[in-house]
Amino acid sequence: MHQADTLEKMMEQTHKPLGGFTPTPAAKPPRVMCVTSGKGGVGKTNIVVNLAYCLAKLGKRTVILDADLNLANVDILLGLTPRYNLHHVFLGEKTLQDILVKGPGGISILPASSGILELSDLTEEQKLYFLSEMAELGEQIDILLIDTAAGINKNVIYFTLAAQERIIVLTPEPTSLTDAYAMIKVLSSRHEVKKFRILVNSAHSEKEALAVFRQLSLVADRFLATLSLDYLGYIPFDKKLLQAVRAQRLVTELSPKSQVAGMFKKLADHLAEEEIVSQADGNIKFFWKGLFDL
Repeated sequence: MHQADTLEKMMEQTHKPLGGFTPTPAAKPPRVMCVTSGKGGVGKTNIVVNLAYCLAKLGKRTVILDADLNLANVDILLGLTPRYNLHHVFLGEKTLQDILVKGPGGISILPASSGILELSDLTEEQKLYFLSEMAELGEQIDILLIDTAAGINKNVIYFTLAAQERIIVLTPEPTSLTDAYAMIKVLSSRHEVKKFRILVNSAHSEKEALAVFRQLSLVADRFLATLSLDYLGYIPFDKKLLQAVRAQRLVTELSPKSQVAGMFKKLADHLAEEEIVSQADGNIKFFWKGLFDL
């Protein structure tokens, strides 16, 4: 049977409600945003958890998918100790409902595992099973934030292609700029992704952040045709963020009046208010492209 036929059959199955969420009869497909980067150490996971917290405070039913499958970060950053994780789902031992963990501010987390090397390259069977499980989630949440691993590998590409929106995180460091461009180049030239949202982290001012964005835009305009880079904003360098990380707390929760917390709230407000031009083709079909393009 062709993979598309197999997936269609999965979509016809009756799914159980996912822990704590009540399905609505005519629920819109969730908004799926993937947050990724060309290199590690740019603060991507911090951005995901704080953004999720702010979106949940705005009344958005928000779930984080920790897609760094063998080096879990989200639960560690939040000081959580989940009993089960995505490893158990890919083994077929647990469902997404079983592993869903509640986090601060009403967010929910699908935690990854640590040190499980076989998850560094998912099989097609694992991807199909994951899709069948994700179908339960699709009609029951408003926003799914995917926190990928850093760098460029099959899993990162898979989850990045699965999303409706791709947010590329980079910092003012030259290596971060180079690696962000490499990520964009791969997604654009090999997978025909033409729209990216750029978020600059750890900038000392908006002037510095805009300069970083312009550098990236100039290189992309020169070497990559018909590409759209959207400046999403910046997150300022703030020592309070480092203090929150050490305390395994969210800076938006621990220091809500800090500059960095204010910028996370501003970013969440912007994302929550903007009109979504294109929606997914029902339920979990926003994941189809990521599956069949690889």
